[in-house]
Amino acid sequence: MRHHANQPASKFVIEPENFDKYTDREMLRYCLGATMYMPGTKDFLQPILTKKYPGLTSMVMCFEDACKEELVPEAEQNVISLLDALNSELANGTIRYDEIPLIIFRVRNVEQFRHFSSMLRPEHIHLVTAFNFPKFNRENGEAYFDHLEELNQRFGEVIYGMPILESREMAYLETRIPELMGVKEILDNHKSLVLNVRVGGTDWSSVFGMRRGINYTIYDIMTVADCLKDVLNVFSRDNDYSVSGPVWEYFRARKDMKFEEAPESINKSLFKQPTMINDAVDGLLRELLLDRANGFIGKTIIHPTHIPYVNSMLSVTKEVYDDALQVLGTSGGVIKSTSGNKMNEIGPHRCWAEKIVMRAKAYGVIADESKYKELFEV
Repeated sequence: MRHHANQPASKFVIEPENFDKYTDREMLRYCLGATMYMPGTKDFLQPILTKKYPGLTSMVMCFEDACKEELVPEAEQNVISLLDALNSELANGTIRYDEIPLIIFRVRNVEQFRHFSSMLRPEHIHLVTAFNFPKFNRENGEAYFDHLEELNQRFGEVIYGMPILESREMAYLETRIPELMGVKEILDNHKSLVLNVRVGGTDWSSVFGMRRGINYTIYDIMTVADCLKDVLNVFSRDNDYSVSGPVWEYFRARKDMKFEEAPESINKSLFKQPTMINDAVDGLLRELLLDRANGFIGKTIIHPTHIPYVNSMLSVTKEVYDDALQVLGTSGGVIKSTSGNKMNEIGPHRCWAEKIVMRAKAYGVIADESKYKELFEV
């Protein structure tokens, strides 16, 4: 699996690296990118075999919000059938292992997690990257990870956990910090199995009766922005955990859109507010810029047309990459950047530089900002 595999190598100064579920966790936690959620009842075998969604590298089959409770047994059987079918297609050579997206399951609760995992057989596990744990909090978190530890021991394989922070206790000002610190203690106890921390912007918006419009970002909803700020404060310090950005709900994008008219500077154009592509895509890109500026890595998506935008905006420009290498290659002090336009302060910029280099490995290095629009085109 590789990001931008559908793009010519000539578009990159340095191409993205390959990855799969067995890639070292320190690298893999940067590789999720645009993670597409879908109901567990969906028959997704043919889209995988035909590569229907170019650029799709991670997918979540959901037993929770995207699936009615009465359909959970059907969804569980559907997912087991998908794993069996993929193994059959691998055996007969229809598809290669490196062509199968990272497969993640969003369970409904601890009890359903235990029930579904009891249906898994050893031959399934090489296809299972992780489990999403919804409404993750101090009360249920240890139970989720205790069972995950049991699964890793039972199968002798790595299976990761991805807690989703979206509870009301985290939305409320008076309970947020104790809740976040309690969750961090749980994750610290199981850190080697934590692939990613996810956030539920829609759930937190609902607590306050809010929903961001197509011309706003989640950062414009102040009560939710406060939640996101505190999550980043607790979990992204010292690069401890990778935190992915909340879902963007709008998908007016068309698969056949071309971007010859898009301006050279994506950043400057989006924040001047004229329509660049259309409201849905502009809003997504604007939020992606703010996700990136605040340190989120990757994003939950609910529509395949979001894939190229999310993954493209995680690519690193050569100037930024050179700055990161300069910081990591210098023992201390302050130095003028290789581009001659900024100060690189070695100590304070080191953690940032480490994250940039990992992003570059996962999503590639491009010449400059004008290349983003080329990556948008599938």
